[in-house]
Amino acid sequence: MSVCSGYSQSKELDSLSIQLAFQNQDSLKVDTSLKLIKLLYETNDFDRAIKYIIESEKLSNQLNYHKGIAEVAFYKALIYANKNDYINAVNGYKKSKALFRQLNDVVGVAKVNNSIGLLEIKRGNYALGLQYALSAIEELEKRNLTNELKLSYSNLAKAYYNINARDKAIEYYLKAAEIQEQLNDIKGLNESNSYLAELFSARKEHRKAIEYYEKILNSKRVNRDSVRRMVYPKLGGEYLKFNDFDKAERYLVKGYNLNIRSKDKSSFLIVLNNLGELNLQQGRLVLAEKQLQQAGDIAKKLNNKKELLRHYKLMKVLDSTKKRFDRAFDWQREYYTLKNELNENSAHVNLKTNEVAKLELDPDFGKEEETTPKNDIKPEPVNNVAVSESKQQFDRFKLIFYALLAALAIVSTFLILVYLKRNNRIKYAQELEEKNIKIQLQNEAFQEQTKHLENVNNVKDKLFSIVSHDLKDSLSSINGFIDLLKDGSLSREEFDNLIPELSENANSASLLLFNLLNWSKSQMHSLEPKPSLFDVQEVFEDKIKLIEQRMENKGITLVDRSMRDFAYADRSMFEIVIQNLLANALKFSNSGDTITISNRISNGSCIISIADTGVGISKQNLNKLFKSNTFTTLGTNNEKGTGLGLSICKELIELNNGEIWVESTPDVGSTFYVKLPKSKPTA
Repeated sequence: MSVCSGYSQSKELDSLSIQLAFQNQDSLKVDTSLKLIKLLYETNDFDRAIKYIIESEKLSNQLNYHKGIAEVAFYKALIYANKNDYINAVNGYKKSKALFRQLNDVVGVAKVNNSIGLLEIKRGNYALGLQYALSAIEELEKRNLTNELKLSYSNLAKAYYNINARDKAIEYYLKAAEIQEQLNDIKGLNESNSYLAELFSARKEHRKAIEYYEKILNSKRVNRDSVRRMVYPKLGGEYLKFNDFDKAERYLVKGYNLNIRSKDKSSFLIVLNNLGELNLQQGRLVLAEKQLQQAGDIAKKLNNKKELLRHYKLMKVLDSTKKRFDRAFDWQREYYTLKNELNENSAHVNLKTNEVAKLELDPDFGKEEETTPKNDIKPEPVNNVAVSESKQQFDRFKLIFYALLAALAIVSTFLILVYLKRNNRIKYAQELEEKNIKIQLQNEAFQEQTKHLENVNNVKDKLFSIVSHDLKDSLSSINGFIDLLKDGSLSREEFDNLIPELSENANSASLLLFNLLNWSKSQMHSLEPKPSLFDVQEVFEDKIKLIEQRMENKGITLVDRSMRDFAYADRSMFEIVIQNLLANALKFSNSGDTITISNRISNGSCIISIADTGVGISKQNLNKLFKSNTFTTLGTNNEKGTGLGLSICKELIELNNGEIWVESTPDVGSTFYVKLPKSKPTA
């Protein structure tokens, strides 16, 4: 396309040059020369364009061809503007504008006003530039002059962006993008989309921001790392606003890999701040701190106050999370100091925006001031008396001036003293506030430590209580049997009769120790699940083997309706739960009762049930189950328990993103249900 376009332009240049060579010295030759100048200007061949401008200017002046003089002056001014020669450019624009006015050429005047507006906007004179550009844009839109409108819309949008007038900036960037798409100006279109994404993000319309960033990435001619280096960090930041951590991490990692070797650290700064926030939210505090510290160093070097403010805020959250309250307080102070500074700058920008808004409402802009000839005024003769009176009057004014100056000095001194005193009061108040915040943070830390120590103490007391009573009873009973056997006080027949009771006491002690260990771990917050896929039926088979003998001794029938199915959880924790539930079913069943185990699939979850036809649970006792405080009753054969089993089951199941509940009717039986996910839960 570039080769074809270049060939087409060269062919047009040759054709116009041939026409120019054979034309007579008249206005037609000037028009042809102007076409050549326009074509050379559009191809940035300014040196050749100047040669034709000089010759065209001479011929236009000889022929007194005002249209030619005006057009030549306009193109000369455009070239001066491109070479950053502001004074010559402005003079050229004024000359061409005056000639276009004489010719009543409205389009010519609009083109000149548009060019002056773009020049002033480029120099940072946004108010004046906007005034000129807006006065021209209506005429350009009527004539549908797309090239001029493209530049005008883009520069108007940039001006509004710089004075923080977001709605207006979005309006003109959308218009610019529409024309850039028509003209296939990919570079300009990507620039407009980038600003639109940033503006929508500032308005907290993050979905739209993502849409425009993705437009840039999906552009057919975007294959350069420089574009992706800029887009990936910002796109990752937008996904972070929705807590879409997977997409945010994907784009931020890509942005990190592209920017880490780049000399332009502005995009790398955004990547580091966003990665720091992502890792902070996901609990990876060491990595978050490393990235945020690096971001802070770069932000200070680049003097990027916006990202530095964000850095202070994230560091405050990080140190608060890590309970480093002194450092968190320092970050909070830095944050508010910088925020106040930025608010002052923002107030100045808003004032500038209001000034521009007033200028836009001025209906008289662009109208030429009519000057009226002034009559020559002859000087009147001056006499000595008048001179003397004037001198006396001047002396009086001089005396009043010095008196006012002295009064101003006194008032200024007084105001300075008041200001210094006020500053001292403010400083003292700030110090008090800082000390109060510091004390408050320390108190919160002490309260947390006190609460933790109380929990540890309660766990210890509970542990010793159970060990000193229930476990002691079971072990004492076993020890008594052993002493009787050792002394020979028991016959073989008596010993055989006591074996089931001895076995029951041993099982009771074993299950008690098993539950105590897991309960104490859960109370100390040291239980961490390690989930994986496992077969539920295999766990049933292993745990049934442990209680087969006890079921047979008690005369209870087991009905196994389990099927092969998989759950996603910590297998060892699930085994603890099944063991407890089977032990409870056995404990509260009479001889001749039935225990039924089964499992099924429901809405993507695995539901396990253990039912018995035992004594059941009253409504009053149902509400006491699964509580942190212990609750226990004797079994059908006076079996004892700690009351910890079901509370441990509940905590272990909830650690694995599951649920546990019970349905029971007194004298009919009870059914315990466990619900677990079949796959890794999404974030």
